[in-house]
Amino acid sequence: MTVSYTLKVAEARFGAFSGLLLRWRGSIYKLLYKEFLLFSALYAVLSITYRLLLTQEQKHIYAQVARYCNRSADLIPLSFVLGFYVTLVVNRWWSQYTSIPLPDQLMCVISACVHGVDQSGRLLRRTLIRYANLASVLVLRSVSTRVLKRFPTMEHVVDAGFMSQEERKKFESLKSDFNKYWVPCVWFTNLAAQARRDGQIRDDISFCLILEELNKYRAKCSMLFHYDWISIPLVYTQVVTIAVYSFFALSLVGQQFVEPETGATKLQESLEPGKEASPVLGDLDMFVPLTTLLQFFFYAGWLKVAEQLINPFGEDDDDFETNQLIDRNLQVSLLSVDDMYQNLPPVEKDQYWDKDQPQPPYTVATAADSLRPSFLGSTFNLRMSDDPEHCLQMDASPRSDLPAPVTQTPLLGRFLGAGGLSPAVSLRNFGRARGAPRTPHLIRFRTETGGEEAASRINEAEESEDEALEP
Repeated sequence: MTVSYTLKVAEARFGAFSGLLLRWRGSIYKLLYKEFLLFSALYAVLSITYRLLLTQEQKHIYAQVARYCNRSADLIPLSFVLGFYVTLVVNRWWSQYTSIPLPDQLMCVISACVHGVDQSGRLLRRTLIRYANLASVLVLRSVSTRVLKRFPTMEHVVDAGFMSQEERKKFESLKSDFNKYWVPCVWFTNLAAQARRDGQIRDDISFCLILEELNKYRAKCSMLFHYDWISIPLVYTQVVTIAVYSFFALSLVGQQFVEPETGATKLQESLEPGKEASPVLGDLDMFVPLTTLLQFFFYAGWLKVAEQLINPFGEDDDDFETNQLIDRNLQVSLLSVDDMYQNLPPVEKDQYWDKDQPQPPYTVATAADSLRPSFLGSTFNLRMSDDPEHCLQMDASPRSDLPAPVTQTPLLGRFLGAGGLSPAVSLRNFGRARGAPRTPHLIRFRTETGGEEAASRINEAEESEDEALEP
């Protein structure tokens, strides 16, 4: 069963994720503990062999091999290769879930467009939606081990009510070397066309709508089948697996504790013969290599994540619950097209009928939410200058002590070696270029002020601006 912990992390609080570390079902501990114990045992065997069983000369050779393995492990781009692979697997995993066919849209269209309150209309609606469910069962039998164990033969599909004996005979009489999950969809289209001719589907628009929804449903069945057919290239999976195993094979030897080399001590004695040699410091002797075990836990656990998600139609803890999806789809689809067909509650006025601004009530736990103001936009509270005459005087008076404005942008000026000012600074310091469109503050001033006096003031300001820009 899929492990769901959404409610546990509904709020960000202290220790929210820490509480998830104690779970066993669906956890990384359950997936990785065998490999982790094997790695720890091999590391312990090599460590005991080096400490107790090797001679001094053998220890020297082993130390050289260990240092070589430690340097070689750094040459494997494990983080890049493994990270990209896991990202690809996770995206593929979610795409497979969204490709699972659900009859919700199709059943609503059938309930709305296929008419008839008599036995014939009811039989037609139930048969159409049963064909759709049969197509999903057939394709899920082809990709999911859980569904195949539930329906190992077509006889089990018949016994479950998805197919009649006559339909099974018709299905098996069709000779094809390929998967025939699409056959119920063809039955659906032929039956819908017959219903259109008989008038149970009243117009062509409704008929086209039904076929469009069926094609979307069939496309998901096809996509699910092709996801099972076309896997991630095997060479990529092999590269990632070899990279992880090679890295930790080198780490088994390279991360071992070895005694420091004596060459540095001998060199010190030869350079200072009368002075006692100071001890050469080596790595800390950690009987339990915590960092190495953590590194194995993270990288090997990352690979285990990809291993579990690459095919979510198996029987792992976090694989898709395909059998429950089949039960749910059959139940809600039959309920929608049969019991709920034209079974409506009475239409009546709602309690906000005479209210201009309806406001649903809040409970005591959510009363604080009602006091918060509505969001009207990020610039709603931005305050601009309300004095248009001041803006006009500031921008209309030219600066005589500054050179002529340069039309280059600052970034372009850097590349070309020009010391041009910013266009925003140029507009503010030198006013408007001759013949250029009027600046926004003039337009605002024109709209906020009325009469001939306002028009003459605007014209004088524009003329003075043009004169200032003349050479």
